[in-house]
Amino acid sequence: MSTGTAEQESCDWTQLPADVTSTILSKIGAIDVLTSAQRVCSSWLRICHDPAMWRNIDMHNLGDLWDMDHDLEKMCRHAVDRSNGQLLSINIEYFGTDELLQYIANRSRNLRNLRLVSCYNISDQGFCEAIKGFPLLEELELSYCSLSQEALEAVGSLCPLLRSFKLNNRGHRCPKIECDDDAKAIAENMHGLRHLQLFGNELTNVGLQAILDACPHLESLDLRQCFNVNLVGKLGKICAERIRDLRHPNDSTHDYEFGADFQDFCWSSVEDYPSGISDIELVSDEDDYYEFSDYDFGYDFDYDYLFND
Repeated sequence: MSTGTAEQESCDWTQLPADVTSTILSKIGAIDVLTSAQRVCSSWLRICHDPAMWRNIDMHNLGDLWDMDHDLEKMCRHAVDRSNGQLLSINIEYFGTDELLQYIANRSRNLRNLRLVSCYNISDQGFCEAIKGFPLLEELELSYCSLSQEALEAVGSLCPLLRSFKLNNRGHRCPKIECDDDAKAIAENMHGLRHLQLFGNELTNVGLQAILDACPHLESLDLRQCFNVNLVGKLGKICAERIRDLRHPNDSTHDYEFGADFQDFCWSSVEDYPSGISDIELVSDEDDYYEFSDYDFGYDFDYDYLFND
């Protein structure tokens, strides 16, 4: 290809129409916009200050916080500020805190979609307080977080428009732990649900029946790796007839966003346990790293450079 032809086919991205540029920038994620894209040229910087650009904030990252030069919480606050009250959807992964969630709640009462992934530093108390600020919430995902039945009850009572709920955890067959607390909270407080995902939950058939009885509008139900559930007999028939999109406990996880491998810890007797360890203590180092690590996530990054208006 000649040089002249290459020059003719090249595209000056900075000259694209503003609406086209805005659509493109909205696809690359808030972190890349704040650290890179907005600094390309003055026209892109201007577009990146438009509140409409920040109606959907995606703070996706790989969880390698110790290798980052950026304070993601500070960046997220800045993105929320730029939304100027127009925020509709936000995704926070690995770095969420009570203070950040409350900051969002105080400035985003129109929020419709909240997604929290591996936010171990968000407590029940902090979540319950912040959720008061999201009365219009329609979709909620809590994946690999450390929230209890109390938090789920608060969601049900404070978010009457909730239609989609995802509560995902790591599945395991052994040790066999049965717990219907989550199912009970959903059944008693989330009657308007249309879509429910309970990946890796410890609910039993009793808890599932309670959900089916209390959520008559349920259209899709994902029970993958809910190994205490046995969809046979009357319960299986009810699910098959009522649920349009049903995922069984042993269904394929190929389209599941997170790692779906699970480890079982089974011993035939007390003597087989490693010294000093009981069922209740068998937790993954990876799962609890952020909750118990005393690593100091200190940052010396120049944020005035990033956020200079």
